[in-house]
Amino acid sequence: MLVQIGTLIAATSLVQLANGFFNTFLSLRLTLADFGATATGIVLSAYFVGYTIGAVSCGGVIQRIGHIRAYTAFAGLVVIATALMPLVAAPAAWAACRAVIGVGCVGLFVTTESWLNAKALPDQRGRVFSSYMVGTFVALAIGQLVVAWLSISSSAPFQAIIVLFALSLVMVSTTRAEAPGLAPEATLRYGELTRQAPLSVIGCVVSGLITSAFYALVPAWMLGEGIPQQTIALFMLVAVLGGLAFQVPVGRFSDRNDRRLVLAGLAAGFALAVLLLVAAPRSLAAGLPLAVLLGGFMSTLYPVCVAHALDRMPADRVVAVSGRLILVNGVGSVLGPLLGAGVMARFGIAGLLYFMAASALALTGFAALRMRMRAAPAKVERPFEVIDPLNPTISQEPEAVEPDGTPRPAAA
Repeated sequence: MLVQIGTLIAATSLVQLANGFFNTFLSLRLTLADFGATATGIVLSAYFVGYTIGAVSCGGVIQRIGHIRAYTAFAGLVVIATALMPLVAAPAAWAACRAVIGVGCVGLFVTTESWLNAKALPDQRGRVFSSYMVGTFVALAIGQLVVAWLSISSSAPFQAIIVLFALSLVMVSTTRAEAPGLAPEATLRYGELTRQAPLSVIGCVVSGLITSAFYALVPAWMLGEGIPQQTIALFMLVAVLGGLAFQVPVGRFSDRNDRRLVLAGLAAGFALAVLLLVAAPRSLAAGLPLAVLLGGFMSTLYPVCVAHALDRMPADRVVAVSGRLILVNGVGSVLGPLLGAGVMARFGIAGLLYFMAASALALTGFAALRMRMRAAPAKVERPFEVIDPLNPTISQEPEAVEPDGTPRPAAA
């Protein structure tokens, strides 16, 4: 069992390595291509359009053809689209390819996590998913380092990405692990989640907006300012590691306190870090500590929003709630590069940073308003999951319990 699960974790870590490198590399490559602010924003947002579409539709694909075939199909989509990009260097073609890559990537993540969730024993599930997410963050960090090693003006980065995705495809398609059985999914009426947990919905949109704008546009601005490629890679690496460092302490703190208060504090902390970055001298000594804070605050917004929504919703809607929040987070991720590119083209990097800070402060204000309007839900034992800041998905369903800690009866 451990060997089978280890193969899935290793394969998905390769995907995350390729994906983390691809996001930063493409931002830099688009700066060299000089497509213009609007076209650049469209290309960068196209990935999240595909990611959102895939989040809605990939579950049906897995249900129809099974986990192994679905993984093979999704990885094949990514390989084909990536191979086409250096052959047709036009904004419309690149936007279409990035949308296909977004569909493929979210399909890979959902397939892997549902597979792990089905195969891991209850007393091993926490350790399995901790290992999975540690592998994810380490791979994302290594992906930022790869940016410093390859020439962004050549086709070598595309080839490296193809190799990593193809290798993960080989690992999973040849695994001896038995694919899990498929169970019907619970449904959630549109509007129900917004009525029960509006803060989670708004928070997921804001989280997607600022995270996608940061990872897509900040590297492009740094390259345009003549900052060395190695320095850009280091800055992004530190931001990813900051996200890793914040996950567990913030999760534990949110389990013991009103999650709305925690969410307000995270959004306010992000806004403060952004304002300090605007005022700080442009040096590594000043920038790297702020990169830790930026990465830490923005990577924990989404999981706290999800945990708050699950506190508000019935236990039999956990999977449906997670899928819906992935969808709204994807909407925010689409808007981030589109709106941010336009703001940065007109007002420069300071305008982009102020835009991100204002979005976070609006979330802080809304969280404060919700705390005045509604009492906090009763605290229950709900394990906090570490979630990838670029590809947020949830698979582990917590045990349903009553406020006094006793198990909740299964729904009829």
